[in-house]
Amino acid sequence: MGITYLKKASKTPETETAAAQKVVVDMLAGIEAGREQAVRDYARSLDQWTGDIVMSPAQIEATIATVPAQVRADIDFAVKQISDFAHAQRRSLAEFSVPLHAGVTAGQRVLPVNVVGCYAPAGRYAHIASAYMTVATAKAAGVKTIIACSSPFRGGGMHPHVLYAFKAAGADVVMTLGGVQAIATLAYGLFTGQPADVVVGPGNKFVAEAKRTLFGKVGIDVFAGPSEVAVIADDSADPAMVASDLVGQAEHGHESPAWLFTTSHALAEAVMRLVPPLIEALPPTARDAAGAAWRDYGEVIVCDTREEVAAVSDRYASEHLEVHARDLDWWLATLTCYGSLFLGEETTVAYGDKASGPNHVLPTKGASRYSGGLSVHKFMKTLTWQRMTREAARDIGEVTARISRLEGMEGHARTADDRLAKYFPGQSFDLGDPVKV
Repeated sequence: MGITYLKKASKTPETETAAAQKVVVDMLAGIEAGREQAVRDYARSLDQWTGDIVMSPAQIEATIATVPAQVRADIDFAVKQISDFAHAQRRSLAEFSVPLHAGVTAGQRVLPVNVVGCYAPAGRYAHIASAYMTVATAKAAGVKTIIACSSPFRGGGMHPHVLYAFKAAGADVVMTLGGVQAIATLAYGLFTGQPADVVVGPGNKFVAEAKRTLFGKVGIDVFAGPSEVAVIADDSADPAMVASDLVGQAEHGHESPAWLFTTSHALAEAVMRLVPPLIEALPPTARDAAGAAWRDYGEVIVCDTREEVAAVSDRYASEHLEVHARDLDWWLATLTCYGSLFLGEETTVAYGDKASGPNHVLPTKGASRYSGGLSVHKFMKTLTWQRMTREAARDIGEVTARISRLEGMEGHARTADDRLAKYFPGQSFDLGDPVKV
């Protein structure tokens, strides 16, 4: 392959996780032992929050009453986009039954989980979109109880816009709680008595590690790391747009990778010239984050052919992948590893992050090789069932008994023996050789 790195990352997200793991394990152990009081202690020490954890209906109404009409309209528009897409996903899941053998019928039911915990961070930024992305999707799945958490915002209560997003999307319970203590509260069912079956939503490395550690006790959306963006571009791309999109995503945080894969050396050089002044033009919080992200995690790779670009892109398996290139249908048919794909200059990651429709909770750190992003499917269980006649049990029973004994599982075999003896008294069957050891 003809691949050249014009810029190589000096760090990877994996280099920053060890310390977070130790902190999270200790916190989860403390919360599991100390329950609600431990959560209150962490809320006070980490977020300086001593107010109510579970918001009352009166508190909710008083807070969202401060939300301006245009903000409400924008959030309502985005909620509808996300809900419409999620309902379409739900319709793609079908229940069925199928005859498999004479007298044997099996099928599939599709049911939502009962309780979902949705987390929306509010540290560096108030993640309004994360609030409705998670809750609206769970609502479309038919989840009975949706419990939403977001941290106190800059020393006060929950950000009013985040709260409005939770309620507009359909949250049943809202808690002012952030970080590891929020994830633990959702998983253990603290304050509500309803442990979540699935916990979803983005967050910092501590939130991500909490979800990873609790996976198994609860379901989670993805093993998440810092937000990532990759842009594929050829010589038809506008360098200014490419640079803008790389910088736009790098503002997520100090550890957010931004990658450019291109067949054009000239475009690569132009983008590398444009990115630093775009970062410098950002306001202080975003400038600090994007500057560190581009310096430590940014990469620019030039390839000889588009096939090489596609191979590199699939190897990186980025969370967000934009294509600014000719023949978009070729890229759609060829690329296989990405969290969400944005085809053409006209769309951009920010559109998907906020309002276009598909969910923005997506796999990172290479997880899109084997996983997609948050969808209705995450909240649904495909449950199988079967039914058979006694005549069908004759054929299935004989095969089951013989295979069970080949495996050395005599107890399994005898459940088949007993049915055959009951349903067909006096008849003989080839049931295999009984297990001796």
